[in-house]
Amino acid sequence: MKAPATTISIDPALAAIWPDTALGCVYWSAPVLPQEPQLWQHFASHTQPRLAQMLESTELAAMPQIGTSRRAFKAFGRDPGRVRISSEALYRRLRQGKELYPINTAVDANNLVSLETGFSLGTYDLACLQGNLVLRLGHEGEGYAGIGKDTLDLHRMPLLADALGPVGCPCSDSQRAMIVENMAENTALRQMLTVIYGFSGPQAVEAAISLTKEHFTAFAAAQISAAGVVCP
Repeated sequence: MKAPATTISIDPALAAIWPDTALGCVYWSAPVLPQEPQLWQHFASHTQPRLAQMLESTELAAMPQIGTSRRAFKAFGRDPGRVRISSEALYRRLRQGKELYPINTAVDANNLVSLETGFSLGTYDLACLQGNLVLRLGHEGEGYAGIGKDTLDLHRMPLLADALGPVGCPCSDSQRAMIVENMAENTALRQMLTVIYGFSGPQAVEAAISLTKEHFTAFAAAQISAAGVVCP
């Protein structure tokens, strides 16, 4: 496979605090459409029943990846009771009996993998990024308008930044590189990067990459160009 133009690294200062930090990176292209019915059939018949049983009998802190992420955030200097990774927010929504609604094929596939693995995933439009990406801790005063949220305080938060500044984090991504669906009847391929935010070492991230490739190909018409794990 051709090496991706946008690469990702982990800042040594962050890795020194949490050595088990690992990122899964999947580079892919696809048209972004309103929804894929087969994804929602899979969610209703497979994902939702299994999660309903788990959420009824398991504390959130014991759900896959949630407890580890909470401990990592605490080590970074953020209160895990006040900031939650996106997968925990999805679990809480389901536990409260709230519906999940289609957004678009890319975001829906992103959320499906997040629910099935416990990892926070972020999917970014490569055309909206500038230069390479680094996972680092947020500086005092850094923040951005999250997707569907007010300004997010990024101080001491693990975040992805490019040459223009912060673009994503495990809690909520910025609006700058968010994935929006193609205009009507436009089937042009969009170049995207999905990042799996992991704090429990590379092995579980590797398994999540495999599931990401499987679900994105099946439910988002993804053409995978490269994938791998980034470790400190």
